[in-house]
Amino acid sequence: MNLNATIIFQMLVFFVLGWFTMKFVWPPLSKSIEERRQKIAAGLADAERGRADLAQAQARVSLLESSAKAENQVRMADAEKQAAAIVEAARKEAEAERARILAQAQQEAEQQAQRARDSLRDAVADLAVKGAEQILRREVNAQAHAELLGQLKAQL
Repeated sequence: MNLNATIIFQMLVFFVLGWFTMKFVWPPLSKSIEERRQKIAAGLADAERGRADLAQAQARVSLLESSAKAENQVRMADAEKQAAAIVEAARKEAEAERARILAQAQQEAEQQAQRARDSLRDAVADLAVKGAEQILRREVNAQAHAELLGQLKAQL
């Protein structure tokens, strides 16, 4: 075989293979490479958007948390005010009840003292009548002298 013919034949095969590769292999290969590049770029963009969304969500969460804390503090303050109002109302009610019970006890004590005075007056009147009876040595009729006894009770 001739060396020149071999080189020419190899060149021809090389050019045919180059043409075939450029015509049939290279376009689908470059198309799939381009699709892959676009997918990677889209994935990176999505990842970047995801990071931005995550940062934004974290900012919203911290804002919501601080808002919730502030709202909870306001609610706690309101609850403390309500509790203080309830305690104050209960204290006033207890004070009023204490005053009522004290007034009732004082009134009952005055009534008992008045009954004791009346009882004592009756006893003194009886003793006075008995004493007068013994002095006069005669019986004094309590019914006949009721007016006299009433005046005696009033003086005592």
